[in-house]
Amino acid sequence: MKIKHTIIIALLVPFLLSSCLEKKKKEEESKVEKLPNIVLFMGDDHGWDEVGYNGHPHVKTPVLDEMAAQGLRLDRFYSGHPSCSPTRGSFMTGRHPNRYGTFSPNWSIRPEEISIAHIMAKAGYISAHYGKWHLGPVKKGSPTSPGAMGFNEWLSHDNFFEMDPILSRNGGPPEKFMGEGSQIVVDEAIKFIKKSNKSEKPFFIVVWYGSPHEPYSGLPEDLASYADLPEEYANQTVKLTSNETGERVERPLRDVLQERYAEVTAMDRSIGVMRDYLKKEGLSDNTILWYCGDNGTPSSAARTGMTLRSQKGSVYEGGIRVPAVIEWPSQIKAARVTTHNSVTSDILPTLCELVGQPLPNRPLDGISLVPVIQGSKKTRSKPIFFWKFDSSKVFNEESEPYIDPPLQEGTVPLVKIMNGKYTRTFRNLKYPVASEGHTGGERTIMDDQYKLVIGAEPNDASKIELFDITNDPAEENNLVSTHPKVSKKLQKQLNDWQQSVLHSLTGADY
Repeated sequence: MKIKHTIIIALLVPFLLSSCLEKKKKEEESKVEKLPNIVLFMGDDHGWDEVGYNGHPHVKTPVLDEMAAQGLRLDRFYSGHPSCSPTRGSFMTGRHPNRYGTFSPNWSIRPEEISIAHIMAKAGYISAHYGKWHLGPVKKGSPTSPGAMGFNEWLSHDNFFEMDPILSRNGGPPEKFMGEGSQIVVDEAIKFIKKSNKSEKPFFIVVWYGSPHEPYSGLPEDLASYADLPEEYANQTVKLTSNETGERVERPLRDVLQERYAEVTAMDRSIGVMRDYLKKEGLSDNTILWYCGDNGTPSSAARTGMTLRSQKGSVYEGGIRVPAVIEWPSQIKAARVTTHNSVTSDILPTLCELVGQPLPNRPLDGISLVPVIQGSKKTRSKPIFFWKFDSSKVFNEESEPYIDPPLQEGTVPLVKIMNGKYTRTFRNLKYPVASEGHTGGERTIMDDQYKLVIGAEPNDASKIELFDITNDPAEENNLVSTHPKVSKKLQKQLNDWQQSVLHSLTGADY
């Protein structure tokens, strides 16, 4: 009898084990099927005012307008910094860029940083990056390329690009692609989606446009749609890069705006191409589309529609408040507008929660916006901080590079000439010891009602300003003298946060 039982058990064990494994496999496959596909778009130098849905007098953005009318409109969304490379770092890491030395454009990220792509890979996603990178060279040997930061594939540029862009595929030699830049990167993203469907894995795609960054150019049909801009703009001039020489030139504002707005419209249209493709393939219902800008409108265009103070490069609203919309039909079933403060650093924590992955074990500056997406949260749990680190007062020519300099040499050419060449050289420097004396530079702390600004006034680097940002978005009324307790409280919070950032900058988080 015992022999019979032994035989039966011996026969049943493999069967039961196989059944358990099959059940587990089906559960894992089911979980993967439920994960949303994700496409994150970001415009280059696209400020808050330059969309139709925010009332711009000239710009035509029918696709973003429709997304705002059908999805979640984030009316108080901010870039992590008033310039591009730092904001892109915050987008990728959920951390303020000063924590890892991405202080300004052409300062790279650090190889030890954990990116969204690293996290999405753990969740079972296949990922790709298209367009502007600007967190280090995109070449294969770079320790800060999209591939090094976790992306399976990339067709990217070290910096920005125009019509007929030159891009590097997976770190290879630069190639020229004929056509309108925004459409080219979206077409490549669609090809990647087709590939991911064959692999039966959810896709995670980051599309960082080269538009509408200057120098400007556009398709004839897009230029024609802005041929009737007011004549008053023809009497003003602005300085920007020449498409012909790569040097600074002065041109009539009307001509410049015609080209810039053409780029915005082309970028908007390319998002529409992606939306149409997803709908046609039955993928739109469970795909998150999230668009935002990387900083405020630049000086070459900040002349029309402006309702916010200052422009790109400033920690006032005009430099950091950007358009943002999220579309996810299966979860955002009715149009909503939120005034919840949010920032590019929130993207990583949000996606971590959505795909069931733990947050990186290091200081983060962003928070999850899942409650905002669900419509259950109106206030923010912690402040947002902005800080233009004054690297010139901290580093010098003797400062030690964090990354071997040859690895920081870019290879992909662009129109704009800098330091005598058409490619970019990146840098990141070691910061061995945190110092209380290194907390200078323009800096800001913003809670749900108040925004404290220090050192942003061009004529007074020590000036302290306090604004009721909810009721005074134009930042016209300084409340420091009438709200001293609020000012002192925010100053202490800001200083404490800066000490945390400097501690991270030493490399202590790794």
